[in-house]
Amino acid sequence: MGEAVPTLLWNHLSSASLSICRLSPSQLHRSHGRGGRQYPNVTDSFRPRISCKAVEIEAPATAAEPRIKKSRYEIENLTTWLLKQEQAGHIDAELTIVLSSISLACKQIASLLQRSSIINLTGAQGTVNIQGEDQKKLDVISNELFCNCLRSSGRTGIIASEEEDVPVAVEETYSGNYIVIFDPIDGSANIDTSLTTGSIFGIYAPDKQCLFNIDDDSTLDQAEQKCIISVCQPGTNLLAAGYCLYSSSVVFTFSIGRGVYSFTLDPTYGEFVLTHENIKIPSSGRIYSFNEGNYDLFDEKLRKYLDDLRKPGPNGKPYSGRYIGCLVGEIHRMLLLGGIYGNPDNKNSKNGNLRLLYKCAPMSYLIEQAGGKATDGRQRILDIKPDQIHQRTPIFIGSPDEIENLEKYLS
Repeated sequence: MGEAVPTLLWNHLSSASLSICRLSPSQLHRSHGRGGRQYPNVTDSFRPRISCKAVEIEAPATAAEPRIKKSRYEIENLTTWLLKQEQAGHIDAELTIVLSSISLACKQIASLLQRSSIINLTGAQGTVNIQGEDQKKLDVISNELFCNCLRSSGRTGIIASEEEDVPVAVEETYSGNYIVIFDPIDGSANIDTSLTTGSIFGIYAPDKQCLFNIDDDSTLDQAEQKCIISVCQPGTNLLAAGYCLYSSSVVFTFSIGRGVYSFTLDPTYGEFVLTHENIKIPSSGRIYSFNEGNYDLFDEKLRKYLDDLRKPGPNGKPYSGRYIGCLVGEIHRMLLLGGIYGNPDNKNSKNGNLRLLYKCAPMSYLIEQAGGKATDGRQRILDIKPDQIHQRTPIFIGSPDEIENLEKYLS
């Protein structure tokens, strides 16, 4: 915007100001003053000529919206976060309660793990699960804790555990709609040595289309058949999935289909506090995690891939090998640092080692939400529809660039 500004000068203005004077020279008479200085002599007949010039005046800047500074004492716990998601319409109240119930079970398990040596909860239970694996004491106790928390929520209709032979239908009095599958303790072999363990869970809606395909000739009763058919869904049907890491910190990480979020247990308050928002897995990484004790049992193409990882790369360094023996620990590190984890089939395990429903599908869902990939070497893990509730599968999971590189070797 321009504005006309008069530039009239009088004899008291500084010499610097005189440089912009617009008075006519004929109207300025010089006389000598003290010290030989000259001053303009303004007479009675002095009529200054005034000229105008346009001066650009900047419009006042629009005030920026004040940024709300987050107090360093302000924290957001899991309950508050879930309520915000419910208010935004991302989840319903039923799912909020189910996730809260799972977090409660994880707190109880974390407390038992921290005191396991003190209260004599280490060692074997003396029983064997459906897979023929020896159960630890905490395998059995953690399974009961999960089941009790989910039943009491009143929002679950079917519960399926890796430690149970078949899924369990919740009594009608407490029954809800959601199907929850879980592995109460992943890496239970690490319990006695106080190493990393975890819990894994996935949440499905009822698969109503398949409830009519019940085989009446089966030895299972109709309720059990219905449970099995409802649970056997591909990972693409998952509504939410996640894990709880029990290590130097207790970290509850999950996704409701809108990114991956991590909450760390603050022992002072007994609350899960938001610590990692919208996690994105690095596109590549320099860490690989395979049980190389089975190297000679692996496929020749896979062995060639592992051999090349151990050779120095462009930076002069090979990949670093890390193996925790707990899928939760491997995935948690991978989400933050990138890399690749593999549990392939081999000569002794033609179908792989890990259960599709309880481990592979929930973790694949989580990794894909963070921008990663998961495959069995032939197809996407989430596209596999299980035929059995304890079906196993090979799995390769991690940063997208690392998985794509592996697929070149396997193709």
